[in-house]
Amino acid sequence: MRLTIVHPAIGHRKNERYIRSWQMEPLPSAVIAGLTPDDVEIAFYDDRVERIDYDHPSDAVAISLEAYTAKRAYQIASEYRKRGVPVIFGGFHATLVPEEAARFAESVVTGEAEYVWPELIDDLRHGTLKKRYDGICQGNGACPPYRVDRSVFRGKNYLPVNLLETGRGCRHGCEFCSIQSFFRQTRSCRHSDQVLEEIAALRDNARLFFFVDDNFAGDIVHSKALLRALPALNIRWVTQISIDAAHDEEYLFLLAKAGCMGVLIGFESLEAKNIETMNKRFNMSNGGYERAMKNLRKYNIRVYATFVFGYDHDTPETFAKALDFALDQGFYIAAFNHLTPFPGTPLYSRLQREKRLKYDAWWLDDRYRYNDVPFYPARMTPEEISEHCLEVRRKFYSWRGVAKRAFSPVNRSDPRMFWSFFIINAMQGRDGVKRHAYPLGDENWNGSYLETGN
Repeated sequence: MRLTIVHPAIGHRKNERYIRSWQMEPLPSAVIAGLTPDDVEIAFYDDRVERIDYDHPSDAVAISLEAYTAKRAYQIASEYRKRGVPVIFGGFHATLVPEEAARFAESVVTGEAEYVWPELIDDLRHGTLKKRYDGICQGNGACPPYRVDRSVFRGKNYLPVNLLETGRGCRHGCEFCSIQSFFRQTRSCRHSDQVLEEIAALRDNARLFFFVDDNFAGDIVHSKALLRALPALNIRWVTQISIDAAHDEEYLFLLAKAGCMGVLIGFESLEAKNIETMNKRFNMSNGGYERAMKNLRKYNIRVYATFVFGYDHDTPETFAKALDFALDQGFYIAAFNHLTPFPGTPLYSRLQREKRLKYDAWWLDDRYRYNDVPFYPARMTPEEISEHCLEVRRKFYSWRGVAKRAFSPVNRSDPRMFWSFFIINAMQGRDGVKRHAYPLGDENWNGSYLETGN
């Protein structure tokens, strides 16, 4: 049997290469490849870095969906289905809006695929593919075991970062977050031995690891146990944590000793009323941002800070306040994005009830472009939010902004990370402008959507 795995791009703009900072290894594709029996022939196409050969012989195609890639995925699915190849969708978007995904595919996998993939492959062999496979999200326990088949990455020009997962989910219930909707505010962990074996197999050829956990500090006991074992492997890595972990000094000491070069933290907003609305009060606990940053600087842990704009208490002054804070704190990099109501989240449901959504489904609407604000904010127009986000990004990544942050004690504490600082900031500054108004879906596509009812 022959299976094709496709990782869709967000879209493609005419006469332009795909945005470089969006070209990391697609870990879910390697996980699906690893779950597939060895006697199944696998072809893999990454729509971000290569053309898809739709005519390559295949018995089925598997595609993982996110909201931003859904439109392009439905275009790809239509091309395969016109050729008589059945399509299987999975991933976050397919789980949160399965009825929509089912319009463009023969089968939809919801939840964690590890629990149902063997059954699905067996059904494919026997020609009895079901329309729906409901994988569970076990939560608050052990992640389902899986093998990552990175052979599918060979020959692809990805960024030089190895992605690896130590756990899934997050116990926090942030209003805007699709992760908490998918995993129902639970956190599951991979067995530490499996993680360490995977790192050991990769470390000789790895420059930097990215632990892609939704919240690496989501289970602090498990995380500390893993951190105590990591120094023996002598690796350099980055990850994502919630800011409450920055108040645990033992945890920060273990992070630094284990080779952590930096962490992504969702600061989201400096406005207390916004933080309360998004159900993220823990951001302001234990002395708030200033105390957390002081602790992180003590252990030379660099910070990738993220902010979102568009909550009801945001004004034009909110953007300037966030920019000044980001520059003064010397963040290694930062993201200044508009609030996005992802389907299946409490935020989306609230804005829908309040009749504040601009589109029925912004991720499919031909009028929508990346960085457009798909809802009506309370105190500013959607266009004002988008324009201010772009302006703040430009100032943060200007040469003046880069110079102000470059020579902070933390950013220059490691020679390699100091050199990388300039390369990464240049790429982020360039790509931040290129992402503006980027199309969802391929502008070069002249086909027509083939829905299941057609």
